[in-house]
Amino acid sequence: MHLEIQGSTAEDAPTLVLASGLGGVAGFWQPQLAALTPHYRVVTYDQRGTGRSTDTLPDGYSMTMMAAELAETLEQHGIQHYDIIGHALGGLIGLQLALDFPQRVGRVVVINGWLSLDAHTQRCFQVRQDLLMNVGVEAFVRAQPLFLYPAEWLARNQERINAEDAHHVAHFQGMENLLRRLHALKSADFRAHVARISQPVLAICSHDDLLVPWSCSPQLAQALPNGSLIEMAWGGHAMSVTDADNFNALLLRWLADTAAPAQRAAS
Repeated sequence: MHLEIQGSTAEDAPTLVLASGLGGVAGFWQPQLAALTPHYRVVTYDQRGTGRSTDTLPDGYSMTMMAAELAETLEQHGIQHYDIIGHALGGLIGLQLALDFPQRVGRVVVINGWLSLDAHTQRCFQVRQDLLMNVGVEAFVRAQPLFLYPAEWLARNQERINAEDAHHVAHFQGMENLLRRLHALKSADFRAHVARISQPVLAICSHDDLLVPWSCSPQLAQALPNGSLIEMAWGGHAMSVTDADNFNALLLRWLADTAAPAQRAAS
């Protein structure tokens, strides 16, 4: 998979791995890089079958496979210990990594994620899937911002959204890949395993998220042995984009508060 390493070159700098949502590409994290790279070694990547990580995904593609292939890619780059910051699907990859590779994962941040799929989110995914299969890629892409961003933000950023739409159509990951990734996402259910995740986990949500009810994040935080919760009032499903300054400040504060003593001394 295509992977990029940026930020601090200090030998003792903690490593943050940023995992995107269903879109899968590293560019989602652009609003976070300036805030994170002065303090951390930051890894971004295009998930298998998306962006520059071209591949045909197999039948039965799963969250376990997503976590394993990321762990293997990181190991190939000499990265053995890291924290995971993931948006929606990316956050679930982080939880799966914490379960399957507990010796490698220090902390996990789950942005607008869940313990198990909510019926409302299931309905939203079905609508998006119906658009893709019955109308086409362009309709799927045009609808996507409605689930990601608040209406007033969309109204103020139409030129940007139009450019993003054109880019997403031109670089679409392919119907079969998307459907297999979506099936893996919808099938992920951590209720029977969450008690085994001992790492510090932050669930952070936005109250105006259209795609994932904000109440899913408190449920996740409460179920975790070492979970914590941050609630943002505004920003939609992609509040790390629409309210990046506020999101980045909250994230940096939590990372500092949960750092190991040696990391605190170095910061």
